[in-house]
Amino acid sequence: MLVLTRRSGQSIRIGPNVEVRVVRIEGDRVVLGIAAPRHVAVVRAELVEQVSGEVRDASDARARLRIMLMPRIVGPNSGSAGDATDDDPGIA
Repeated sequence: MLVLTRRSGQSIRIGPNVEVRVVRIEGDRVVLGIAAPRHVAVVRAELVEQVSGEVRDASDARARLRIMLMPRIVGPNSGSAGDATDDDPGIA
C-alpha cells in the first residue's frame, strides 16, 4: 500500500485518467474529489462490502430454498402419492 501525505488542494493520479484531489480538511475528516471517466466505477468500500454480504446471503438463501423445493427421489416400491394401485377406487 502506498501512503502519501497531501494538503488541501493537492492531488494524486491513478493511471492516466483518474485524479483524487483533497478538497478540504475538516477536523479529523478529509473531503476528497475524484475525477474519473464514466466507465470507471467509484464506490465507497463499505457499500461494496455491504452489497457483497447481501448477495452472499441471498445466494445462501436461494441454495436452501432449492434444497427444500427439490423433488424427493422415490424408489419403485415406495408407493409414492399419485401412483395408481388396485386398491384405488378410481380404477375400473
